[in-house]
Amino acid sequence: MEPIAKTRVNNNTFSRRFIRDFALNKYLYLMMVPVLAYYAIFHYAPMYGAIIAFKDYSPMKGVFGSEWVGFTNFVDFFSSYYFWRILKNTIVISLYSLCFEFPAPIILAILINEVRSKVFKRWVQSITYMPYFISLVVICGMIKDFTNNGGIINTLLTYLGGDGTALLQRPELFRPIYILSEIWQKVGWESIIYIAALMSIDQEQYEAARMDGAGRFKQILYITLPGILPTITIMFILRMGNLLNVGWEKIILLYNSSIYDTADVISSFVYRKGLLEFGWSYSSAVGLFNSVFNLILLITANYISRKVNENSLW
Repeated sequence: MEPIAKTRVNNNTFSRRFIRDFALNKYLYLMMVPVLAYYAIFHYAPMYGAIIAFKDYSPMKGVFGSEWVGFTNFVDFFSSYYFWRILKNTIVISLYSLCFEFPAPIILAILINEVRSKVFKRWVQSITYMPYFISLVVICGMIKDFTNNGGIINTLLTYLGGDGTALLQRPELFRPIYILSEIWQKVGWESIIYIAALMSIDQEQYEAARMDGAGRFKQILYITLPGILPTITIMFILRMGNLLNVGWEKIILLYNSSIYDTADVISSFVYRKGLLEFGWSYSSAVGLFNSVFNLILLITANYISRKVNENSLW
């Protein structure tokens, strides 16, 4: 009877604490309502639609009226010619992004933090932030113009000995173009969180390090990086949870049939099969596979991080 009594006491204590806290902070709780409603309506409520991955969905019959086919759509996807191609492309582009795009804002934040001129620092921050606010359609149009025949980048490469072929017509160049454009577009915006983390480091540590004769590099190595490591860890875990969610909008705006072998990823495949070819159930099965795989990566990364450096999301 003691455990039951203890549970009741704990529940009563929690209820009293919650009621007291709600009375003190009722306006803050009210501010949470729109956020909770947004996630409930637009993120959790539509999840019932994932059931069409297990059905032969027909808009005329609806979600629950369509014929149940079990794992047929998954089997068709796993046994198709496209499975290994799009899985490989998605993983390769994601790993490129993890290796090159993820460290870029960290490096930029550290470099900005080392700049002593406040005017130059603000100028650099403004310049690097701006590409993030440009429309993705405009960004992709710029990339196409610059890399087409006669484009500024292609013209420069021609002077250096290139053959003048449009760069987005060459499958082997799609991934570098995609990653470099992602870094250019997002590095400034994503560095904000690391700059904020750098501001929380105790400046007395740097003064003590300078008194001990430590140079700039050693200060970065032994003070700056350990100081922002928890932030880096959290951002890395979140990135792992979205590892296979390569942005389909940008890829669809850039790719063409001549570079499907290296450019077609899971999200673009889902778009093409679901919206262009009306394979709703098939594309839902592919999307569900992608989400489950990302969930496994997220849980694994969180578990490893908690074991290695005691920093984790939960």
